[in-house]
Amino acid sequence: MNSLFLTLASGDPLSHVMDHKIHALDALGISWHVVFMLIAGAGCLIVFPLVAKRIASDSPGRLGNFFEAMLLFVRDEMVQPFLGKDTNKYLPLLWSFFFFILFCNLLGMLPVVGKTATGNFSVTVALAVISLVVYQVEGMRRNGFVNYWKANLLVGPWFLWPLMIPIEMLGHCIKPAALAIRLFANMVGGHIMLAVVVGFTAVEGFFPGAIVAVVAAGGAVFLNFLELLVAFIQAIIFTFLTTVFLSMALHPEH
Repeated sequence: MNSLFLTLASGDPLSHVMDHKIHALDALGISWHVVFMLIAGAGCLIVFPLVAKRIASDSPGRLGNFFEAMLLFVRDEMVQPFLGKDTNKYLPLLWSFFFFILFCNLLGMLPVVGKTATGNFSVTVALAVISLVVYQVEGMRRNGFVNYWKANLLVGPWFLWPLMIPIEMLGHCIKPAALAIRLFANMVGGHIMLAVVVGFTAVEGFFPGAIVAVVAAGGAVFLNFLELLVAFIQAIIFTFLTTVFLSMALHPEH
């Protein structure tokens, strides 16, 4: 009974976030996280042309309505309040961030076979670097190189500049680090918690093993629903913070 509940609960939750080599593709540096990252990217390329056709038609259906609601939420509630007239220019990038991260997070929840690409620090760092490059380049392009860095570094009265310049430079490094670490830590943390709860199914002690197994399995189900919520929340947070950083870069005087 104990082993049955352990198997049903999820087997090895940490395998979803731990990367594993594919021996046949090891020479190419392709691991399971790379595979699922590519699947998430391919999923975006396949799904959204179909969704666009459905939304443009008279009967978008449940799939079209579902994705349209998320697209409008990102545009109207997250991006437009900060970017205003620049919303449409940067919206494709921000939509791409949101749905790519969401697809990676959701693929990691697939039983047994799923791998969470966003539980790989290299993946979250790469996403954060893309965000960094975009908002810094766009900020300099909009305001000019000298004016941009003058507004960002020369803060306060002139006699505080020797102190403020290093602090402001450190802030520019902390922003992408916060994006990468937050996404990575939250995706790994949830699976670690799930692994701990599922591990209780193997406990033999004061309570009968079957009772412990049932309680732990129930906790695992609850945490899986919580992980589903976290998958959406982390995609929202990454996209929202990128929007805020982009707005600050475009309007450094504010």
